[in-house]
Amino acid sequence: MSSEHPLWDEIQQGEGKTLEFKQQLPKGDQLAKTLIAFANTSGGKLIIGVNDQREVVGLQGDEFDLMDQIPSMLYSQCQPTLLPNIYLETLEDKTLIVVQVHRGSQLPYHLKSHGRDEGVYVRLGATNRPASLEMIHELERQRLLQSYDEQAAWQVELGELDLTPLTQAFEQVGKPLDVTRMKSLKLIREEQGSDRPTHGLMILLGLYEQVEIKCSRFKGTSMAVFLDKKEYRGDLFSQLAQTEGFIKNHLHLKAEILGLQRTETYEIPIPAIREALVNAVVHRDYSNAGRDIKVGIYDDVLNIVSPGGLPNGLTLNEALKGRSEIRNKVLARVFKELGYIEQWGSGMSRIRELCQQAGNPEPAFSESGDFVDIEFSRDTSLAATDTDEKGGSIGGQKGGQIGGLIPALTERQREVLALIQEKPSISRQALADKLSINASAVQKHLDKLKEAGAIERIGGTRGYWKVKV
Repeated sequence: MSSEHPLWDEIQQGEGKTLEFKQQLPKGDQLAKTLIAFANTSGGKLIIGVNDQREVVGLQGDEFDLMDQIPSMLYSQCQPTLLPNIYLETLEDKTLIVVQVHRGSQLPYHLKSHGRDEGVYVRLGATNRPASLEMIHELERQRLLQSYDEQAAWQVELGELDLTPLTQAFEQVGKPLDVTRMKSLKLIREEQGSDRPTHGLMILLGLYEQVEIKCSRFKGTSMAVFLDKKEYRGDLFSQLAQTEGFIKNHLHLKAEILGLQRTETYEIPIPAIREALVNAVVHRDYSNAGRDIKVGIYDDVLNIVSPGGLPNGLTLNEALKGRSEIRNKVLARVFKELGYIEQWGSGMSRIRELCQQAGNPEPAFSESGDFVDIEFSRDTSLAATDTDEKGGSIGGQKGGQIGGLIPALTERQREVLALIQEKPSISRQALADKLSINASAVQKHLDKLKEAGAIERIGGTRGYWKVKV
């Protein structure tokens, strides 16, 4: 029966990144565009004899003549030459031609008639799209087994950079960041007799315009009305901390009685959110300026969108099974060194496991066009406990108050509190630097938080802040 045939199952899933149907052998350059797009992206199958409604209609004409036409068409139209696997399959007593192309090793492939600058095609969803100049450069790097973040950044001198955020991150895990370590991590590379920063170092320090996370809290389940918006720049470590703080401010807390104690946890496990944010930061495409990571919080979901699609021809199925492809090798090495990444390829499975352990639905992963999307379901039964006034309420408690007892905090006070939650030992000057305000203003916010009972100072100048909410 056809329903037991593996090809039948593929057809029923419909066209996508690695599958396309044609009722007849395509004319002109349509066949070449599809196979070029497959070869430049994740490989794929073109099935001839299936219509757009996924109905098996069979071939029109002699199957062997049709098969013979395909290699000659590709030879005359494709550069470099494509060598597909072409074979026949029978479904529902009808004959089909399957043209299978693996991801190529001589990237980028292009139409001879259009030239390399205009003839490169890639697969986005179920469509073939002309590749941008940035994408063509990325394909060339992939052929050479290089990543964008390993290449030298010529626009600045190494001595002009403030490496403090990076050195502090390494100090916190007991690893000094000297020149030797920076070279081994490809943060700097020797070019023309001098040490140059790489794009990876520039990205880690947040010195490119596209290194940004935009966070939004929307009213309801659409993007029609904003309740809160933040745009975080600066080094990647502070962006991650600030984004996590923003998310916490807009999630509900749920209470459980374990034994004789009452415990409160966020409706979505924070470790799973943290893993998703690290994945987005480490694996996104930084070579294309003008695009950033977006975090959207709705009444029913938390959505994290990362630009660039899955790297190096990886498919979503393969990623969910644990296959690892690294787009940004410098960032990946640094985050692994600092303990943000436990092992390669474990990110998506770990996110799912953390949600399962917390009794939450599995998050939905999708690749839509040139973006990767992670969607966490929220517990809508908790919605009645949150007025969601602008800026959100700490812990999602009713009336913009903390525990119903502490007055509502200002937007700036929430930012101070989020930074303290991330690092209880943070100094007043460090808070001022991160918030771009003076130290005396920080002190006023700290005084207000102490008056509100939100924080308590433990110890003197060498002490730390205890968060009481």
